[in-house]
Amino acid sequence: MMDETFLTTEEVLEYLQVNLRTVYRLIKAGKIPAVRVGRQWRFRKRDIDAWLDSQRPRGGSRPAPSQPVRPAAGNTRPRILVVDDEASIRDLLAKTLALAEYEVDVAPDGRSALERMRIYPYDLLIADLKMPGMDGLAVIREAKRYKSDLPVIIITGFSTESSAIEAVNLGVAGYLTKPFRVPQVLAVAAKALGE
Repeated sequence: MMDETFLTTEEVLEYLQVNLRTVYRLIKAGKIPAVRVGRQWRFRKRDIDAWLDSQRPRGGSRPAPSQPVRPAAGNTRPRILVVDDEASIRDLLAKTLALAEYEVDVAPDGRSALERMRIYPYDLLIADLKMPGMDGLAVIREAKRYKSDLPVIIITGFSTESSAIEAVNLGVAGYLTKPFRVPQVLAVAAKALGE
């Protein structure tokens, strides 16, 4: 008979390194199967491992759609704009945040990000500090003109003291230092959105 290892909710939180809200979102979205036992959830470890395997990036990742996805009427999921000149970073963030039930749009540079912000309202901006042309700080300054209370997360591979100070002065809600892991992305986004 096959060995069936079951994990409790607490064990899954530790195993995946995510918060409880993210686990509930994954259950509700049908991403990870769970069985209710009394007031607790039980998860088959092999199901969790299979889901994790399915989330690993493959060699030929397909580009994110250039047109933003419009939310369904009455949809109240937070909408996030990811701006980074590196396609692999954009794809990773878009996939990670979409799995956590966020509406996600991506932009390859500051100018296209600001164009999207003129058309669509966003609940969170995630921007790389170092980009050719318009850098992340310039994008943040312009974005704050559209929506002064917009939470912002910055992405940085390296940061100078002056850019860090300016980011803080612009009201940045959090930061991600490259390389980052999926649980960090979800935790920083949830905190910035007040979840």
